[in-house]
Amino acid sequence: MRRAERIDDADRRAWEEPGVYRVASGVHRIPLPIPEDGLRAVNVYVVEGEHGLTLIDAGWAVPESRALLGDALAALSYKVGDVSDILVTHIHHDHYSQGVTLRGETGCRLRLGEHERHSLEVLSAGEEKEGAAQIAQLRRHGGDDVIRALDAIGYGDDSDPAKWEAPDEWVADGRLFEVGRARLRALHTPGHTVGHLVFDDADRGLLFTGDHVLPQITPSIGYESRGGRLPLRDFMESLRAVLALPDRLMLPAHGPVTSSTHARAAELLAHHEQRLDACAALLGSRPRTAYEIAGGLGWTRRERRLSELDPVNRMLAVCETAAHLELLAVTGRCTRTEQDGVVRYRQETS
Repeated sequence: MRRAERIDDADRRAWEEPGVYRVASGVHRIPLPIPEDGLRAVNVYVVEGEHGLTLIDAGWAVPESRALLGDALAALSYKVGDVSDILVTHIHHDHYSQGVTLRGETGCRLRLGEHERHSLEVLSAGEEKEGAAQIAQLRRHGGDDVIRALDAIGYGDDSDPAKWEAPDEWVADGRLFEVGRARLRALHTPGHTVGHLVFDDADRGLLFTGDHVLPQITPSIGYESRGGRLPLRDFMESLRAVLALPDRLMLPAHGPVTSSTHARAAELLAHHEQRLDACAALLGSRPRTAYEIAGGLGWTRRERRLSELDPVNRMLAVCETAAHLELLAVTGRCTRTEQDGVVRYRQETS
């Protein structure tokens, strides 16, 4: 089961293959399955220490994931009970939920970014269905057709408070964790979620990037219960923060280990600058919704039309378009109006 890491692997699916991959001395990558049609796996990283193992992210709490994690640790001559700490990059199912399960099983410490508190409190209280915030965004941005399509597939689970127990520590920006040879500093990188963290091992040039910087896909923006006002602005500022660090080996949550955080962060910034220009170019004198603008853009690497996407990805596309339009409005590149609860944008006129 143990394998050497294949850095910069061009095979888009090879990273998902189960096993244990050595990234650096005392650091191993374990891909675990997630029950989704799009993303198939999440990378959990094991960092060896004198007083137990630290996991960077925990995986999705499903039996197959738990079994593979146990097998992978056994291949390293450990057991799940040797996990002492879990550092979670952000609140999503595939990163947090198995951490709650493992803590109940072993008593390990679970740690999450302090700015995720509001979203977690909403979920743990069972106040609304998961995905309710995105449905509200669709309604505000003209996406009623997408809402109907989501209803048809039963999108949105009733929140089970047991899945969203509070962590043992709300981690502040700059918090340092010393684990064996690793000195892991938590850095607040909002955008994907308002409380997203990356963990920087400056001494060895490693950056555990969670979903902030991914090598093969563009992270969704502001996909959470209670997000920031301008998630795209936050995300782009967080990418610039990564560029301000020395270049690192990128250890992402989804995709292969990649040799340069700088190269990919720069690509993501350029992508969003291009999308801002593309959104602006579709605006005219007639006010239009984000749903209408999203219909004029290409999506995925294949430049598919909005109507060709499945309902969940249509939802993400409309919400991402709204994030771009909101930033255009704040920076004076378009005009924003709201009437009867629906937001529309038009070309700025002098």
